[in-house]
Amino acid sequence: MQRCGVIICRYSTVYDPNEKTFDKILIANRGEIACRVIKTCKKMGIKTVAVHSDVDSSAVHVKMADEAVCVGPAPTSKSYLNMDAIMNAIKQTGAQAVHPGYGFLSENKEFAKRLEAEGVTFIGPDTHAIQAMGDKIESKLIAKAAKVNTIPGFDGVVKDAEEAVKIAGEIGYPVMIKASAGGGGKGMRIAWNDEETREGFRFSSQEAASSFGDDRLLIEKFIDNPRHIEIQVLADKHGNALWLNERECSIQRRNQKVVEEAPSTFLDPDTRRAMGEQAVSLAKAVKYSSAGTVEFLVDTKKNFYFLEMNTRLQVEHPITECITGLDLVQQMILIAKGYKLQQKQSDIPINGWAIESRVYAEDPYKSFGLPSIGRLSQYQEPLDLPNVRVDSGIQEGSDISIYYDPMISKLVTYGKTREEALKKMEEALDNYVIRGVTHNIPLLREIIVHPRFVSGDISTKFLPEVYPDGFKGHMLTAGERRELLATAAALYVAAQLRSQKFLGDLRVSIVPAESRQWELCVELDQGVHMLGVSRSGNNYTVSKIVQNITSHFKLRVLSKLAAYLSKHMPEKIPEDTSSILRSPMPGSVVAVSVKPGDNVAEGQEICVIEAMKMQNSMTAAKTAKVKSVHCKAGDTVGEGDLLVELE
Repeated sequence: MQRCGVIICRYSTVYDPNEKTFDKILIANRGEIACRVIKTCKKMGIKTVAVHSDVDSSAVHVKMADEAVCVGPAPTSKSYLNMDAIMNAIKQTGAQAVHPGYGFLSENKEFAKRLEAEGVTFIGPDTHAIQAMGDKIESKLIAKAAKVNTIPGFDGVVKDAEEAVKIAGEIGYPVMIKASAGGGGKGMRIAWNDEETREGFRFSSQEAASSFGDDRLLIEKFIDNPRHIEIQVLADKHGNALWLNERECSIQRRNQKVVEEAPSTFLDPDTRRAMGEQAVSLAKAVKYSSAGTVEFLVDTKKNFYFLEMNTRLQVEHPITECITGLDLVQQMILIAKGYKLQQKQSDIPINGWAIESRVYAEDPYKSFGLPSIGRLSQYQEPLDLPNVRVDSGIQEGSDISIYYDPMISKLVTYGKTREEALKKMEEALDNYVIRGVTHNIPLLREIIVHPRFVSGDISTKFLPEVYPDGFKGHMLTAGERRELLATAAALYVAAQLRSQKFLGDLRVSIVPAESRQWELCVELDQGVHMLGVSRSGNNYTVSKIVQNITSHFKLRVLSKLAAYLSKHMPEKIPEDTSSILRSPMPGSVVAVSVKPGDNVAEGQEICVIEAMKMQNSMTAAKTAKVKSVHCKAGDTVGEGDLLVELE
């Protein structure tokens, strides 16, 4: 049993040598989920094969596996989505089964068919269930037939933007435009009027084609202010199915989850049971066999509506493992081999509380998280804390690139109560060390201590409601500001004293060893603070603090002389951002809509940048004429690269 400190983290992989499964499993994925699958395989005595792109040759999952095969260059279409290369890797290594993880080929029925044709076991449901639940139109019809609550909407494929407008008008705004084959928040747009419907149709089509190779869309009523609550199901090949309680996944940005917890603060036992029974009913309707997740939208009156079924392991599966004690990867392997479920519904507990924070290489100050790339110059997970679990696939020195999802890790904390789990999450986030890339820990920490989140008053609109002008960072209290300024000043002095020593001795002994005074200027954002620092032994005293109101943690400490001289330094003239368009993130140019000499209106689309499979429309800041265009479709751009100049 894996322990997370004093309390057992209810996640056990019990290896029974009499339970023969597979000798060798290939993991058709990368990163943290590949590492997660390999861990369970090792506990079960199963050899593993990793596949990797050329840029992932030194990745953690490659080092963990018993064997590794390169399946192509960095772009996913040429490596992790390259079915021919992966099939060759299976033949080359003699793998008997494939675990697909999530994303990539995990819900690709053609891949499952090819494995079946070669006599290789797909660790997941059969192709019928993948196809039925992978198509949002078909899945909705099956759900209706299985007496599962569904959202009102149009059940057919939307042909073009004008038909989308017509359908939206009939359903009534707001509407959700979504990819039929979609998932993970990709290919989804909310529209509140006809113009947003046309634009949403175009972007959702492009994202769906890019992410899933299928640009079909559907439209349904958008449930305003809902919670996103999902039910984990487990079903075998003998008609047995269980629901493993719920996960609350309402904290989202751009329809992608950020913080999840199990169980939900919102559900009562009756609603939980009703949702669980409907989820199992749907699983049985498609003869489902494996781990899967049925997602629901739940309104303020606890009415719940079927959203979609993910026929794979979910990113947030660890929190279900923590409160139920089941290793879901082990269960998937046993089910794939043909074993019956050993548990009954009455055996499934809710033991304690678990919370997961998705730690991303993102800038949370830009749209709650635009991707950041770079090398992890420092990386330390808070694993020395009790009741903490970190699922990751990176290490110090790893590169975060534009080619793959920017997730760094999944940080999970567990407690006997929600309060205990939240306190542990706060401590874990404070002890996480990440250098080299911008990360979203400041946002995660603000979320989990926010009074609305702590009280359980959340919905999918939490982030835009709590931060209507975007996330600006932690707002310092007067006491916190004083503490931060004093700490910065003391650290500056300590660093100055260290620099005077050589091999433990003072370079020049011109000051008393026990006492000295410093006058410093500390800049904290727009605030300037004059501080006096004195040292006696190992103690520092900071005084003369002049209070100024500020909000960020950008600190600069100068000596009194340096602060005086800095006033005479020329200031950099701010760039006129209304006349230029720079890329806000690293990515690739999907389309350029203008050319030199064109007249553009304020808010008009100029180009589209794709980052981590998400498309972002870049628009003009003013009405003007296009002076020059510095990019073209297919170009790779970095953060801050010049795209277009306006006159």
